[in-house]
Amino acid sequence: MIHFAPESLVFMGVAGSGKSTLGAAAAAQLGRVWLEGDDFHGEANRRKMAEGRPLTDEDRAGWLAALCEQLRQHPGGFAACSALKRAYRDQLRRSSPGLRFAFLDIDKAEVARRIAMRETHFFAPSLIDSQFETLESPVGEPGVLHLDALAPLDLLQTRLREWLQSTA
Repeated sequence: MIHFAPESLVFMGVAGSGKSTLGAAAAAQLGRVWLEGDDFHGEANRRKMAEGRPLTDEDRAGWLAALCEQLRQHPGGFAACSALKRAYRDQLRRSSPGLRFAFLDIDKAEVARRIAMRETHFFAPSLIDSQFETLESPVGEPGVLHLDALAPLDLLQTRLREWLQSTA
C-alpha cells in the first residue's frame, strides 16, 4: 500500500501557471478535498482584477484569511493559491501545521499565451507583469516542491506523488 503524508498542500504560482489544473487532478487522484482559491475572492477583488488593477496586500487579506480557515476545516486538503509573497505563505503555514507547497514555475510568455486562451476567467491579461513583480520565489523554503509548469500534466502528477510518498 502506498502511503502519503497527511499534510495539506497548496499549489502556488502566478496566474496561468496551472495551479488549478494540477491541483484538482492531484486531489481527485489522491482522494483529497479540493479548494479552488479563486472561489474565495470577494466580488470587489474579482472586479478589480477584471478591470486590470493589481490586488494589494490589503485586498488579499480577506481572501487569505478565508483560505486559512478552509485549510483548518479540511486537514489534508489541497488548495490553489498564488501565495506570491513569503508573508502570504507564512500566514498559510500558521493556519495549517505541516503545510507544503507545490510551486509551478513558468515564464511570462507562456502565461500570456495561457491567459489569452481563457474565455471565462476574471483575471485581466494586463496583470501578468504585476504577478511576476510580486512573486517572491519559494525555491529553497522548507516543504516546497519546485515544478516546471511546462511539463506534461501526467509527469507533474508523477513528480508530486513521488515527492509526497518520499516525505510520508
